[in-house]
Amino acid sequence: MLEAYRQHVEERAAEGVPPKPLTAEQVAALIELLKAPPAGEEEFILDLITNRVPPGVDEAAYVKAGFLTAIAKGEATSPLIDKIHAVKLLGTMQGGYNIATLVELLDDAELAKEAGEQLKHTLLMFDAFHDVEERAKAGNAVAKDVMQSWAEAEWFLSKPALAEKITLTVFKVPGETNTDDLSPAPDAWSRPDIPLHANAMLKNEREGIVPEVPGTTGPLKQIEEVKAKGFPVAYVGDVSAPAPRASRPPTPCCGSSATTSPTCPTSAPAVSASAARSPRSSSTPWKTPVPCPSRWMSPNSRWAT
Repeated sequence: MLEAYRQHVEERAAEGVPPKPLTAEQVAALIELLKAPPAGEEEFILDLITNRVPPGVDEAAYVKAGFLTAIAKGEATSPLIDKIHAVKLLGTMQGGYNIATLVELLDDAELAKEAGEQLKHTLLMFDAFHDVEERAKAGNAVAKDVMQSWAEAEWFLSKPALAEKITLTVFKVPGETNTDDLSPAPDAWSRPDIPLHANAMLKNEREGIVPEVPGTTGPLKQIEEVKAKGFPVAYVGDVSAPAPRASRPPTPCCGSSATTSPTCPTSAPAVSASAARSPRSSSTPWKTPVPCPSRWMSPNSRWAT
């Protein structure tokens, strides 16, 4: 698995783009390596599980969250990840399959404090907000602390302050720019792979624009020259796009504040109760579109043995 991934990294570097995130199958193989790390590979495999797995409700995230949950509950071990470290890694997953475990750990004397710290900076709680609220009302001190932190918006106020002055370098494109200039239709197949798809931006020759490979790759050298000035790059052009359709105002998610929390997605993937109870394989459908998840289920701990 490591050999294949390193080869993939090299191939992507040749295209000037970062490697793709790990798939569920790759994470499953990585977990076996985390249980018994090959000599000399410890730092690399720890970096992979930390930084190369998509957050949220991706299939790979399901596998990662299941393993970290098993470590936190003492059902699995890794010489590279102890219980506290597992909770911290769960806290980086933003929302989805990490939520149920972090909430449950508020009742764990050993891990409650760390779980609370991770929840303070997690916004995609959906109905699990009420689970924290119930614990707070029942006297759970850490849950109370989490609720107070959310109320005071510490997740926002703890971020670096916006600079008084921001200097930008302008990348100016003469004439009208439309959607097909920035995201060409013939390259629609690569849209899920954003770094690769970005190479096709402005791939067609026009005034002031010199594509790397006309019709295939955009003005990468020109953009690099602008970036080399050392400032963030601002794109300036006469951008045209279809007018947005009128719609109802967004509805805040259950238990959230309209001023501090994201709104419910129109179709959010969630795990069904049966999916949370039974082992999953990579070929098994496991996501069901729903208007708003009623509760995030705990990932299956099938990686415990």
